[in-house]
Amino acid sequence: MKNADMTLGPSLFVIFLCLLFGGNGVAMKFGYTGLGPFTSAGLRFSLAASLLVIWARYKAIPLRLDREQRRLIIPQSFLFVIQVSGFHLGLNHTTASHAALVANVLPFMVLILAHFFIPGDRITPKKSIGIIMGFIGVVVLFFDKTDLGTAVQSGDIIVLTAVLCWSVSAVYVKRIIHRFNAVQMTLYPMIFGIPFFFLGGWLWDTTMVAGVTPTVVKAILYQGTATAAFGFVAWNTMLQRYGATALHSFVFIVPLAGVSFGVLLLGEPVTSHLLTAIVCIVAGIIVVNYRKRKKPPILPPHRPPFN
Repeated sequence: MKNADMTLGPSLFVIFLCLLFGGNGVAMKFGYTGLGPFTSAGLRFSLAASLLVIWARYKAIPLRLDREQRRLIIPQSFLFVIQVSGFHLGLNHTTASHAALVANVLPFMVLILAHFFIPGDRITPKKSIGIIMGFIGVVVLFFDKTDLGTAVQSGDIIVLTAVLCWSVSAVYVKRIIHRFNAVQMTLYPMIFGIPFFFLGGWLWDTTMVAGVTPTVVKAILYQGTATAAFGFVAWNTMLQRYGATALHSFVFIVPLAGVSFGVLLLGEPVTSHLLTAIVCIVAGIIVVNYRKRKKPPILPPHRPPFN
């Protein structure tokens, strides 16, 4: 099915997925009420990896890696550990609203790196405008010190560093993805990272497990099931059916959802800097992903082949 053929039902489902992804940062913050950041990451991806293995077995998706695949997946696994560790650690110091906006500079960073490392993936004037708008939004967040303080700023910087690593990972994956199926590419970095996350929890979490409340359990179930497992499978299924262009037109919903959930569920403050950053980042995403719909060609009237 072509991108233009996406009907109301699939469109609503993609919006639902974007809302799920937007709520992930809030779920992580709820998880931190009873778990350390690294411990939370270890439990989240243990659950997600288990569900992906079950899904792969059910769908008969091959999981075994050959020698070349093992060589290629190792750098990706290290990048995954660094980006996840940085995001969990940074989110522990900043608000879910700020983290949602900073994380959504990822497509802008990927565009910049792809320009240099992906043949034929060039930065156009339109993309340049979107990139500038997105980074203006992040700069505005870093000046949000009057209401939120320096601790939030340090958390924002950690999240931004994690996103930079994430963008390197995304470009690397784009170069090697043809050697893997989507489940392999997602599952093995998780398996590789889980021991490191638990080791990080033992070394650096103030308390690995402070308390297992219903809120903490629901937060881990949400992260491991709704986003890391179901969200991944559902997004890639939609990607195969409708294409990247159709799905990327909905990406602006993710930062809006992340900020909205942070304000509504965590009571995070709405500052002028936050509102300005939302406008800049969302506008930048829309500018980068906007595509003019091509008009269908005008065909001559149909005539029988022999007349």
